[in-house]
Amino acid sequence: MHREAESQLSSDTDLEDPDGKNAKTGKGVAAKKGKKALGDKAKGGGAGRVTGPGWVNGHHQENGMENMTLFEVVKMGKSATQSVVDDWIEAYKHDRDTTLLDLINFFIQCSGCKGAVSGEMFRHMQNSEIIRKMTEEFDEDSGDYPLTLSGPQWKKFRINFCDFIAVLVRQCQYSIIYDEYMMDTIISLLTGLSDSQVRAFRHTSTLAAMKLMTALVNVALNLSINMDNTQRQYEAERNKVIAKRANDRLELLLQKRKELQENQDEIENMMNAIFKGVFVHRYRDAIAEIRAICIEEIGVWMKLYSDAFLNDSYLKYVGWTMHDKQGEVRLKCLTALQGLFYNRELSTRLELFTSRFKDRIVSMTLDKEYDVAVQAIKLLTLVLQSSDEVLTAEDCESVYHLVYSAHRPIAIAAGEFLFKKLFSHRGPEEEGLPRRGRQSLNGSLIKTTVFFFLESELHEHGAYLVDSLWECASELLKDWETMISLLLDEPMPGEEALNDRQETALVEIMLCAIRQACECHPPVGRGTGKRVLTAKEKKTQLDDRTRVTEMFAVALPLLLAKYCVDIDKVTNLLQIPKFFDLDIYTTGRLEKHLDALLRQIWEVVDKHTDTEVLEACSTTYHYLCNEEFTIFNRVDIARSQLLDELVDKFNRLLEDFLQEGEEPDEDDAYQVLSTLKKITTFHNAHDLTKWDLFTSNYRLLNTGLQNGDMPEQIVVHAMQCTHYIILWHLAKVSDGTSVKGDMVTLRKQMRAFCLMCQRYINTINNAVKEQAFTILCDLLLIFSHQIMSSGREQLESLVYSPDSSLQAELLNFILDHVFIDQDDDNSTDGQQDDEASKIEALHKRRNLLAAYCKLIIYNVVEINTGADIFKQYMRYYNDYGDIIKETMSKTRQIDKIQCAKTLILSLQKLFNDMLSELGFNFDRSSSAFCGIKELARRFSLTFGLDQLKTREAIAMLHKDGIEFAFKEPSPQGEGSPPLNLAFLDILSEFSSKLIRQDKRTVHMYLERFMTFQMALQREDCWLPLISYRNSLQAGADDDTMSVISGISSRGSTVRSKKSKPATASKRKLPEGDSSSSDAVWMNREQNVQTPVMMHSPHLTSTVLRDPKKMRPEDSFTATFTMPAEHRRGSGLMEDDEEPIVEDVMMSSEDRLEDINEGMDFDTMDIDLPASKNRRERTELKPDYFDPSSIMDDSVGVFHFL
Repeated sequence: MHREAESQLSSDTDLEDPDGKNAKTGKGVAAKKGKKALGDKAKGGGAGRVTGPGWVNGHHQENGMENMTLFEVVKMGKSATQSVVDDWIEAYKHDRDTTLLDLINFFIQCSGCKGAVSGEMFRHMQNSEIIRKMTEEFDEDSGDYPLTLSGPQWKKFRINFCDFIAVLVRQCQYSIIYDEYMMDTIISLLTGLSDSQVRAFRHTSTLAAMKLMTALVNVALNLSINMDNTQRQYEAERNKVIAKRANDRLELLLQKRKELQENQDEIENMMNAIFKGVFVHRYRDAIAEIRAICIEEIGVWMKLYSDAFLNDSYLKYVGWTMHDKQGEVRLKCLTALQGLFYNRELSTRLELFTSRFKDRIVSMTLDKEYDVAVQAIKLLTLVLQSSDEVLTAEDCESVYHLVYSAHRPIAIAAGEFLFKKLFSHRGPEEEGLPRRGRQSLNGSLIKTTVFFFLESELHEHGAYLVDSLWECASELLKDWETMISLLLDEPMPGEEALNDRQETALVEIMLCAIRQACECHPPVGRGTGKRVLTAKEKKTQLDDRTRVTEMFAVALPLLLAKYCVDIDKVTNLLQIPKFFDLDIYTTGRLEKHLDALLRQIWEVVDKHTDTEVLEACSTTYHYLCNEEFTIFNRVDIARSQLLDELVDKFNRLLEDFLQEGEEPDEDDAYQVLSTLKKITTFHNAHDLTKWDLFTSNYRLLNTGLQNGDMPEQIVVHAMQCTHYIILWHLAKVSDGTSVKGDMVTLRKQMRAFCLMCQRYINTINNAVKEQAFTILCDLLLIFSHQIMSSGREQLESLVYSPDSSLQAELLNFILDHVFIDQDDDNSTDGQQDDEASKIEALHKRRNLLAAYCKLIIYNVVEINTGADIFKQYMRYYNDYGDIIKETMSKTRQIDKIQCAKTLILSLQKLFNDMLSELGFNFDRSSSAFCGIKELARRFSLTFGLDQLKTREAIAMLHKDGIEFAFKEPSPQGEGSPPLNLAFLDILSEFSSKLIRQDKRTVHMYLERFMTFQMALQREDCWLPLISYRNSLQAGADDDTMSVISGISSRGSTVRSKKSKPATASKRKLPEGDSSSSDAVWMNREQNVQTPVMMHSPHLTSTVLRDPKKMRPEDSFTATFTMPAEHRRGSGLMEDDEEPIVEDVMMSSEDRLEDINEGMDFDTMDIDLPASKNRRERTELKPDYFDPSSIMDDSVGVFHFL
């Protein structure tokens, strides 16, 4: 905090009132903060409640209201500020001491202090002593005070507080403020309070002092104006001839000017005292809000009274504070400067400041606070308007690229800057140009936009550029007539024509402008979604859509004809019809242009095999074939003719291609592939079931299996086409439009195709195997038991569940093709050095894994098959951690116990793999064993903090772990630990998740597997058992003893109770019903004797029992009774599902990492190439666990999933 000496006025400069009373400045003191009900009545022997003529405690009594303090009046805000101040002034004229005391208490109470300054204190104590006394009145339990309290009442209070100070000075500006008493006392008090270590005092007094300073600046400005007027009057009178000159008027004007000068000097002294006593210290206060207040007000002073304040002596404070660590302070600096640069007269006086701090302003366009960055760009726009020479080309370029920012306000501000810089300057030669057309001014500006777009080298973000310029240049971007002219018309003599690259960019910009005008919302990655349009915006949208339809219904066929062979241009141009108002084709008598468009689409389909172009054609037909419009029949006929030709050509080519005994050449294969690709693309969005393509595709796939030499792309597209056939068939069966026997046919086709895909999974080609796997997973999910949901029981015969062999093949595919190192992936054909190829390959593997994980969480395959997935969690965390974690979370929602069993099974699999690799004499400090233990720790974190919710699951997890640890005998013979005993060290990571009574029960179950000799072992090889037992005993009841104390007490018990019958040294497990082993267990009370503590006088056998002869599950009884029905059928969401969070009470290390591990559900954003920005990746990221995500959006009929 600041030193007490700061901002203190020395005693020899204290200002005296006419009565000889000193108003001395106080010092800041160490203070106690406190809180009581704000607005409590002032204490201190009636101070603050002095009665004057018609005045009661800072306000006259109205309508019988209770007497209120000035603070309460301002807080309630029921009286006009003007009347409150007038009443106070009237009272001040009668008794200024007591009324001024009310004002002092007003500032004290506005700070949240419950105390009040009494008349005695005011007369005999210095300000520092008064402040110290008031500091003691604060409540230590809270730091709240009026300026920090939330709610509409306190927000209004802040406004009323500032208004009160401004009105007070304005009403007193002609007399009272010059009485050398009121203002001196207030300034002295506020200066002392602003130096207090109590934040409430410092904050409130700083705000009051700054508003007081602003009010004084207004007074000084008025005085300056009056002085100038008086001077002009004096000069005019003096310049008159002697006969007409009025000497008495000259004397009056001189006297008036002298009084005004004296008042001006006095006001300047007051402002100087506030500036040096408060501002200079508080603009660098520790509290950001206080610093912001200072900077905001100095900006007001410089704008109001520029002659006095707009100089480097004051501007430097704003420049320095632009480096403040808090965004709100930097924001105030920029807004203060905007007010100065907005005025052209003032901006010319900022040249030195601009040259000194320009680089800082430019760097703030990349500020981490979005609001600050926006205001920095707006400030640079004002700087640009004031002078073109201030900003260099590099400065401008640093703003230009922000038009592609994902944050829309930043992008719009940058778009305005770009528009002002590039498009606002018109030369004299451009004045006479036409308004529209190729030779218009807009034509030149559109070319400039295209050049900028190409130079920015972010070509896939044309929608972002258009959105950034939309608010300031929408008229330019909606000049589609000029754009069409630039694309179709021949250039004029001497005019430089657009090259191919520039035409492609112009087509993209034109499409983005059409989309922006017709959809009226920003592109993906900007904004939170569609907003509700106003009536005016809706009308503009309809008008723009009508213009687009009328203009491009004529121009689009011409554009397609000109650029028919250009893939990029055609793909963009074919997206324009989806923004048409199709009624206009009829109402505007444009049918001939529709026919021309359909002919051009036919030509495009015939000439192209590129997937993007074909998808654009298919989508255009899908939009135009709308039964609601009269053009439907015309378009439907054209579509049917196109598909008839494609199907006939495919069947003809297929017969030749599959001729026995003939080797198909490459040309035949290409023809078959191109035709099949077109049919497949159209089948995605159109129902082609009447052409019966299943037979030919199935024949093609079967031949490929038999011969093994079918080109991979033919097989891939044949699979995809068959997949669409089955889905369209299912759609017809589901909505009831199918004929009798269709369901039987669908069932046969679906099962035959699934078997075909299963066979293709075992082929050699990677692309074919991946396609077969993806389609098979989709079909298994679609035709699972969930197909009967929502009242579709009639589809029960279509349910298809994978058998164990198919489940094993799917799992093996995942293990062989997903969980591989990047260098082992050969699917990128030697392009591993290309980073984009690596990302694309990883994205493909993530989709494969997600497809299989959906089968787990939707109960298509057994949950325990996830063990092989879960065990890869640590090793492939960066690549698939988010998918595996989400799968665990969803699986736990289905069945907590089965999920826990799956987790422990995954750890057992890793443990067995380690034994196979290192042998049974492995080192427990090895990286392999530590990795398994770390994975167990990560698994334990996912169970959350609520131990009661996971009680059964954790108990079963320990049960399976204990049985596994003692399952295999030692390969070294009797007396050695079991082969898997070290697994108990891994299992101990889950001990903290057991509640106290369950720890005791698990401990008893553990001892069923132990001989008495095991409990005595202390060698290193037995440490896992010792540590596990200790973890179960930690936190248990006091009657649970350690290993040694338990044995010792047992020995003494044997000696003292010789009358008890002896028991065998070997413990026999009681026989029980094995069917109840997993349903109930741990139904043991504390008085049940544990095996180690049983009376055994004849300790002769230490032979390790054969675990294979032990049947622990036969005696596994429990406290909890689980439902008899299978839990996996209970649905995906449970009300008591716990969040995946960290148990902060665990004893393991690496807590900071665990917090992220437990809370972060979405750790990867690599699903798109690196050129996509972060926000866009987030928006486009697929939902791996949404069953509807497996189908194309354009197939609108699959609503039944």
